[in-house]
Amino acid sequence: MDQKILEVARLWSQNAYFTEEERKEITSLIDQLPHSETELTERFYRDLEFGTGGLRAPMGMGQNRMNKYNVRRATQALTDTMLKHFSGNCSAVISYDSRNFSSEFAMEAAGVFAANGVKAHVFPELTPTPMLSFAVRYLKAQAGIMITASHNPPIYNGFKAFWNDGAQVVPPYDKEIITAYNALTDWAAVKHMTFEEAQKHNLAAWTSPEVDEAFYQVIEKKVILDRDMIRNHGGEISIVYTSIHGTGEIPCVTIAKRLGFTKFVSVPEQARPDGNFPTVKYPNPEDPKALKLAVDLMLKTNADIVCGTDPDCDRLGLAVNDHGEAAYPNGNQIGALMLYYIFGRHQEKGTLPKNPLVLKSIVTSPIQNAIVESFGGTVEDTLTGFKWMAGRLREHEIKKSPFNFVFASEESFGYMLHSEARDKDGVSSVAIISEIALYFKKKGMNLMEALDSIYEEYGFFFESLVSQDYEGVAGTQKINRIMEYFRKYPESHFADEKIVAKEDYQDSVLELPKSNVLSFTFESGNKLFLRPSGTEPKIKFYTMVRETSGTLVDKKNNALKKVKTIENKIKECCEKA
Repeated sequence: MDQKILEVARLWSQNAYFTEEERKEITSLIDQLPHSETELTERFYRDLEFGTGGLRAPMGMGQNRMNKYNVRRATQALTDTMLKHFSGNCSAVISYDSRNFSSEFAMEAAGVFAANGVKAHVFPELTPTPMLSFAVRYLKAQAGIMITASHNPPIYNGFKAFWNDGAQVVPPYDKEIITAYNALTDWAAVKHMTFEEAQKHNLAAWTSPEVDEAFYQVIEKKVILDRDMIRNHGGEISIVYTSIHGTGEIPCVTIAKRLGFTKFVSVPEQARPDGNFPTVKYPNPEDPKALKLAVDLMLKTNADIVCGTDPDCDRLGLAVNDHGEAAYPNGNQIGALMLYYIFGRHQEKGTLPKNPLVLKSIVTSPIQNAIVESFGGTVEDTLTGFKWMAGRLREHEIKKSPFNFVFASEESFGYMLHSEARDKDGVSSVAIISEIALYFKKKGMNLMEALDSIYEEYGFFFESLVSQDYEGVAGTQKINRIMEYFRKYPESHFADEKIVAKEDYQDSVLELPKSNVLSFTFESGNKLFLRPSGTEPKIKFYTMVRETSGTLVDKKNNALKKVKTIENKIKECCEKA
């Protein structure tokens, strides 16, 4: 057992700042050595790190675990940074998802804000991330916190930090928060009071229903493009919805009914919030397994589509009834459907703004460029994560650029359909994909057939994600070795594709912020990206292929063969590293 790690664990076990029961959690692990060495190491070998989505870890006592003390510490760091940049009466907004201890962590965060003189506006019930982002802007707050671990397994929870524009923190503020967090080595420096005390001093309050109503009105007025079509024909489409035990049930059902989708049915077994997510292994709507109950209901009732959202309701998963078989469009395909519809309907109605701007991550499909540019728009790439897209939007606003924001997305099933919230938005996504499905149904097409019509027009684009999981200390080392292997990749070809360019996003020559990302561009125009996840113990490989020759069937077959060859080479290289 590493003696430094053991020393830190003993300090926690002896610290009177923690309760006796909490100290015993650590003491019992120390007493169980050497059998508990791995668990103790995982809990104490480092401090929690801010990644692309803030803090995220399994729950438990320890400096590398999510617990109320690390929530307090992170909130104090956010508060210290916020008070450096804003003067006067500052406020913050807090929300939380359905995970175990999420509401308790939200109360802890509110107590830290209040003890520092910052008024905390807390949602009175679990609420999606996009509504938190919206509320920061609507209430003119200086910061926000969302307690969530998105679609991670039940043992996880997390902490997302938001700035005054409603977006997750970006440089320089994120680095300042990290520095402040690391500097907080004395728990006595973390200020805190109970929520009840904060209320007495008018430093904590519940948000009002007015905030929710304003959010719904934005969707009705700025996201939906054909209210009359839905009002007159909304009953002609059948939609099965699942929140997968998360925060989406009330807002998604509410907006669907308000718009006029009268055949919008929730999966009863998954409608109740539950941090144990009893009906799924992972509450991830990107995974068809998480949508199984909803898909079974869709096929049983011959409904048209399934919409699924993750626990904090910022991602949209989709299944389509394709002539009695379930089809699962990936995140890029859903984004293509949205973009094609949004630009097409705006052009049809004469409402497309001048210089329309679309933002996407570097690993999101270039089909977006083809679609947007055909309508005279511009696509800009950012690093992976909506914090970067929202940050880029803020830059345009500050510079008063001539561009008008229309849409932002990333391949991991996230879509931002309006600028009133500065993060991906599962509620708006459910609303617009329902409208799109209705529009194409009236034309005699399901969404898979609509997607094929897009491919016929723009060529077949296919993207693949290989995600290699490596847990713990050994996993971190393995991921580092893999990145180093690809940085020094010695061959001229990769899986029969000739390499014509290799870009390292840690180099300052690129116009994007430095990031641990690599890309390979092949002579064919196809691309490969790789990056460690900022929030999970895994490394991700993104393959992008385009086929323009032959029939659509030929294009699909050729693309699948190319991607399979590249995927096999990726796995071979990971084993070597």
